[in-house]
Amino acid sequence: MGPATRRPRVLLVTSGPLDGQDGADIKLAAAVAEVMDGVDFVWFARRPRPAGPSPVAGGQPLPLLSLDGLPHVQQRFQAALLSVAMARRTDLVHVVMTLGPGYPRFSRVWPRLIGGTPVLHTVPGVVRPELLRRARPLGTTVALSDVTARQLGRAGFGDVAVVLPMVRLDRWPVRPRPVSGPPTVLVTGHHDPLGGAYDAIRAAAVAVRAGARLRLLLALRGRPGQDLAAHERALRERAAQEGLFRTDVLGPVRDMRELIAAADVLLFLPRALGGKADVPLTVLEALATGRPAILSDLPQFSVLRDAVLRTPPGDTHRAGHLLRQLLDRPWWWQSLAEQGRAAVEENFTPERFRDRYAALYRELLP
Repeated sequence: MGPATRRPRVLLVTSGPLDGQDGADIKLAAAVAEVMDGVDFVWFARRPRPAGPSPVAGGQPLPLLSLDGLPHVQQRFQAALLSVAMARRTDLVHVVMTLGPGYPRFSRVWPRLIGGTPVLHTVPGVVRPELLRRARPLGTTVALSDVTARQLGRAGFGDVAVVLPMVRLDRWPVRPRPVSGPPTVLVTGHHDPLGGAYDAIRAAAVAVRAGARLRLLLALRGRPGQDLAAHERALRERAAQEGLFRTDVLGPVRDMRELIAAADVLLFLPRALGGKADVPLTVLEALATGRPAILSDLPQFSVLRDAVLRTPPGDTHRAGHLLRQLLDRPWWWQSLAEQGRAAVEENFTPERFRDRYAALYRELLP
């Protein structure tokens, strides 16, 4: 992986600080830095520095001014400028970035500014397919699913590799199912209409009207520029209108481990991913913990096969009845819990993740 006399230097480009809010892009980048031994990473660090351990052991942190750790326009602009300044001083640039509205212009300008340094671009997801008409590849491209790999290939991104994300099973051990109180249904996604929260509320209401007892817990990730307080109020009001009075709406949760362990089922029902990772890490973490998941039947989730239950996007009636049956049938719950854990153990290991990226690094490093 480069000259034996020194460790290769890799610039890890993200849209925000690596120690900021841990969205899919940030988690994937941190995972790469964690498993790629023998590499010195240059990475964006939040200033002022937050409490807690550094996401990267060693390497060179580059200060990125950020009060809340989110990738606002100012942080994206800082990241672009810093990457231009540092790219020529590294052996490889590894970009971990979703294809969003600003990507087409970025993809036309940024590569001209960084010189001939090779680039590897991991694409967690695509916000809207029509953006690809004006987008250009930054270099060798990696997708998280076959669906997005084919989509990028048709848009001129060449032969796109697929590298599934990883889950550290030692950090996400199987936890016993909670035994006290009504079952807890954990909802993840986004606040906007296609993000799954409203459909999850409607599905839970169907389950309750069919006889299920449950507590609904919404742990949703905001997007930059959203009025989260207003969105959360609207969701509470909708839950009350549906008769779901055991409902809590949480803000962003930094560490999901205890929240997932306290839940019985994960409900993730987006109608469109909207830039969320093709294989959402929270879903994988729930499966690793031994929590069955009910997902929208989006093509990006096909890699999970029978490890999850899938329902047509927007079909809250079917999702609700699946939820009721799952909560009422302990034997089915246990079977799905075991299948989910086995799927993570087979397909989403750090070893597989590391080996695929190590091979790509070897191909690109001088």
